[in-house]
This record gives sequence, C-alpha cells and structure tokens, in this order.
Amino acid sequence: MQTQLPALQIIVPMVAGPIIVLLRHRLFAWFASTAVSVFTLLASISILDHVRTQGAIDYYLGGWPQHVGITYKIDVVNAFMLVLLSAITFVVMLFARQSVQKEISEDKHHLFYAALLLCFTGLMGICITGDAFNVFVFLEISSLSAYALIGMGSSPKAPLAAFRYLVMGTIGGTFILMGLGFLLMATGTLNMAELVKLIPPVADTTMIRAGFAFIAIGSAIKLALFPLHMWLPDCYTYAPSVVSSFLSATATKVSYYVLVRAVFVLFGAALFEQTVRMEAAFFPMAMLAIFVGSIKAIGQLNIKRLLAYSSVAQIGYMVLGLSFGNQDGLTGGIIHLFNHALMKGGLFLVLGCVAYQISSKDSGWQVTIDDMKGLGKRMPLTAFAFVLGGLSMIGVPLTAGFVSKWYLALGALKAGMWWVVPLILLASLLAVLYIWKVVEAAYFQEPPEGAECKDAPWGLLVPTYLLIGASFYFGIFTDPMLSSAREAADLLLTAGGVK
Repeated sequence: MQTQLPALQIIVPMVAGPIIVLLRHRLFAWFASTAVSVFTLLASISILDHVRTQGAIDYYLGGWPQHVGITYKIDVVNAFMLVLLSAITFVVMLFARQSVQKEISEDKHHLFYAALLLCFTGLMGICITGDAFNVFVFLEISSLSAYALIGMGSSPKAPLAAFRYLVMGTIGGTFILMGLGFLLMATGTLNMAELVKLIPPVADTTMIRAGFAFIAIGSAIKLALFPLHMWLPDCYTYAPSVVSSFLSATATKVSYYVLVRAVFVLFGAALFEQTVRMEAAFFPMAMLAIFVGSIKAIGQLNIKRLLAYSSVAQIGYMVLGLSFGNQDGLTGGIIHLFNHALMKGGLFLVLGCVAYQISSKDSGWQVTIDDMKGLGKRMPLTAFAFVLGGLSMIGVPLTAGFVSKWYLALGALKAGMWWVVPLILLASLLAVLYIWKVVEAAYFQEPPEGAECKDAPWGLLVPTYLLIGASFYFGIFTDPMLSSAREAADLLLTAGGVK
C-alpha cells in the first residue's frame, strides 16, 4: 500500500465526494470527509518522510510510461505542500461539523462536503502531478468547486462574489492554458521532466518566452497578487466561515507553489535571464501588495474583509521572498506560506466562533468591529485566540511569523537591498494598527447592554487553537519547518540554475 500512496492521495477524496452526494446524509458526509482528511494527512506525512530519507518519488499511474500516461513526481517541495494542505483540511473538517450546521441549510450539507473534498482533491493534484496539463485540469477542479463553496454563503452578495471569482479565475486559467499550448507547440510534450530537458535548446524562441509570460500572469491572477487581487476580498468576506478559512490557508498557497515551480524549475535554467527580469517585476508588485493590502485592512469595519485585505499583504511577503532570488529570501517566502496558512486559517476560524455565538443569518454571518466590543468579557477564549493569531501576523518573536520575516530580511541583505529591511518593519507596524483595532474593541470597550456572556463551543475552539497554537509551536521549535523550507529552497534554486 505504501507504494500506492501517491495515487491514493488523489483517488480517495475524489471518490468520496460523489459517494457523499449519492447518500445525501448530513452526518455521514461530515464523518466521511473527516476520515478522508485523516487518511490523506497520515499518507502525506509518510510520503514526506520517505522523500526526505530516500529521495524523490516517481509514480506512473497504471504503469504507463511518462510520455504516454500520467506521472506523479514528489520531491521535498511538493511533499511539504501535501502535508500542509492535508493538515489544514483535517483541522477545518473538525471545525465544520458545528459551523456548517449553523451557517448552511441542512439540505445542502452533502453538497458542501462533496465540493470541499473536490476542491481539496484539485489542490492536492496540482501539487503532486508531474504533468503540466494535469496542473491545469486540477486547477479547474479546485476552482469550480471553490466557486460553488463561496456561493453557498448566506449573504446575498455571496453569489456575486463567486461570479467575480469565476470571471477572474477563468481569465487566469485561460492564461495558463495558453502558456501550456505554447510549450506543447515548441517541445511536443507537457510532461514536466521532459520539458526541463527540451526547453533549453529552444529557450530563445518566442513560443517559450510567450509560454513563460502567460503561465506567470495566469498564476499571479490565481494567487491574487496585487493588482490582480480584486476577486479575493469579496470571496473571503461573503463565503461561509469554514470556506474562508480553508481557501485563505490553501488555495493561494498552491498558486504560489505553481508560480515558484514555473519560475525556478520549468523555466529557470533555460530562461535565467528572463527569470531575473521577472523577479525584478515581482519585487514592486510584492511591495505594493504589502503596503496597499495593509492600508486597506486598516480602513475596514467588517473583520472578515479586514483579514481578506491582510491576506493580500501577506501574499506580498511570499512573493517578496521569491523576488530576492537567493536561498534566504526563498526560504522566508516558503516559511511565510506555511505560517500564513496557520495564522490566517486560525483567525478566520476565530471569526467563525464569533459568528456562531453573536452573528445571525440575516447579517450573512458577518462580524463587524461593533460585534467585537467587549468580546474579551463575553467570549474570553475566543478573543484571546484572536490576540495570539494577531501576534503571529505582526511577526513578534516566538511566533512563526517572526521566523519568516527574519529570513525575508536576511534575503534582502544578501541581495544587497538593505533598505527593504526597514520597509518590512514599517509594514509590520501597519499590521499592528489593524490588529490593534480589533483588540481595542474586544478588551477596552464595553459589551452591548444585555449581551450574553458565553464562549464558543469546544468543538469550534479546539480546531481554532490547533492552528493558532501551531504558529507558536513552529515559532519556538523552528527546526522541522525551517529544515524543510531550506531544503525546498535549495532544490528550487539548484533546479533553476541559480546555485
């Protein structure tokens, strides 16, 4: 069974989704989805251990050779992503049982869990496949199911947010598909291992350069990199709480993975000069994302929207690490990917707890600054979780957020861009402002008269603290995260001919 784990990682959640739809049973849907997430998490950990001790895995689906059939290729980079995705999905499933019961009508529960599993399947498939066309196929599977998940939000604006995401996601997917078309015309294959060998002899052709440009732009749209982020704030704001947490912790991270793979592995060695230019283009976009996202977050009264704009800023940090083109910078970007998945996923779960106790269907389960007044007294454990998540977001010592920003600063110094370091510190101060806005309302303002003082149920608090606590655990015990991230950065830079 061990040798079949790469295929089972995709097949099990893909098959479970339609079974859930057929059986249409609410509790079975949740139980089966949670069991699938446990299986994929254990399988991902086993695969990561195998890759780190015995080297990369090449899996040929059905035994077909790579130029005929589908190939899965797993190295330390995508093994790291598989563990992250499956761990986040497991925690989100734990949270979903009570949250979904309240936020989504019962007759849609089986559809919700099926869509969530299909979205998860697509994201896992993007990371594990060794075929460029399959990246596009899995990207569409995850995107289509994400549109459906967002559209299930109770707010009247949720369908419009899903439609906007559909439009932007389709444009991004089309760009990627066109880029793949250029590669196929130039090389005759879309197998990634073969592309790495076939691209260098034709690297100076217009087709290869056009393919690179289209794939990079398409990935940037899916990643919501400034100024291509317009779809993200509405989606995170109006989606159900579980979906906001899941997508913020996984979808944009996988798009970052695709972008990094394209820049360093697929084209890196062959188009090094162009790659350097692309990195130069990424730097201003990353810095603008950090500052525009943070400033927009400060002005928000809806807390989900505040966190959504904060995500735009955090995506900027990840791309900033990529733009330095050195080991420390890329390590910082990868750690920030991991860290942001934990802290932002956790913070959206905190808002899910608040919505469960305080908000209502009439408001679309939204949480505003007014709702947070006196939360420290009304829901002390929930409010404290927000404070902890906020500290990691700011990047204080002993949090994973500090580790990633430290390595980004090292990357800036190594790239000879010392002046970026104070800008990173300034951006962290902006994060203090929008996090403080919520903390001040929770701890220094009185709750509304007659407000009920009751914390969220343990079924919601435990998964929330799992994610928030993990950002502190990996900020104190840095070795597991740091060694994997450095190994991944080494592999990418070596493949890209940068080292």
